[in-house]
Amino acid sequence: MKVLILGGTNFLGPPLVRRLAGLGHEVAVFHRGRTRAELPAGVAEIRGDRHELRAHASEFRRLGPEVVVDMIPFTEADALGVVDAFRGLARRAVAISSADVYRAYGRFLGMEGGPVEPTPLSEDAPLRSALFPHRAQAWGPEDFLRDYDKIPAERAYLGDPELPATVLRLPMVHGPGDPYRRLSGYLGRMDEGRPAIVLDEVMARWKCPRGYVEDVAAAIARAVLDDRAAGRVYNVADPAAFTEAEWVARIGEAAGWRGEVLTAPAGRIPLPFHCKQDLDTDPSRLVRELGDVERVDGMEALARTIAWERANPPGTARAPGLLDHASEDALLAEIRHR
Repeated sequence: MKVLILGGTNFLGPPLVRRLAGLGHEVAVFHRGRTRAELPAGVAEIRGDRHELRAHASEFRRLGPEVVVDMIPFTEADALGVVDAFRGLARRAVAISSADVYRAYGRFLGMEGGPVEPTPLSEDAPLRSALFPHRAQAWGPEDFLRDYDKIPAERAYLGDPELPATVLRLPMVHGPGDPYRRLSGYLGRMDEGRPAIVLDEVMARWKCPRGYVEDVAAAIARAVLDDRAAGRVYNVADPAAFTEAEWVARIGEAAGWRGEVLTAPAGRIPLPFHCKQDLDTDPSRLVRELGDVERVDGMEALARTIAWERANPPGTARAPGLLDHASEDALLAEIRHR
């Protein structure tokens, strides 16, 4: 199969490229050239801006991709540009979306009212009615956060019958190369030798969807290679959903940390989110319809991520819901003497 990947040089892209190429498929990557990645021999690279896809129409026709994978459809305009460029050329598209489309995420952010949504969330769970969840954080009209929203991007992909699309709603992905450094806030404290990490009791029970980068790449590849995925939406996540306290404890075990995870009464640690709203998703539809994928052992995945984090320290890293050291020490003393 001929596969064109839009934006395949950062974090999740290279594992996907390696997997598809390793299975014998002809892979090309379209990217801006700002991120260097070690791609397998024989993988074609096309340099360009995704907002100017029409300028590369002749290259795309020569390539003749059967499936186009859009790794970065942040906005409706992003999705419409791809649909317009590859309608009548590719037979299918795969769009990488996010679990942040669900109404539960809006309640987690505090931008939507109502009761707590039950989880795990299936693909048919209600979506947010409030769009552009991060617009308030945008520094100006040119900041992509102003128009970032996967909901209109999904609708653009699923609304064009001439380019059948698959939408994959991804979890919080960790692994070597993670640009968001999802482990570093906790790992930094562990490597400092902190005796304990104290979590708000509500935060300690919170669940979200997670996935290791290689496992997520395997799930994407499964959807790319199976035409039964056309027109379907799939959650992608590890089958096991850990609470935040369990997750921190697993990081500590993989890191060789000898401390403990403790909880503080609700309200003693300021929380930036509404953590009574869990976000864990149900990934079983993909397994039922397309088959299961092999996964890296969870502790091995954490060990690989930790090794990369330690080899590439982020400088300052802070996990939401953690106090500064002095405040944590005072709270820790109080907890232990209750």
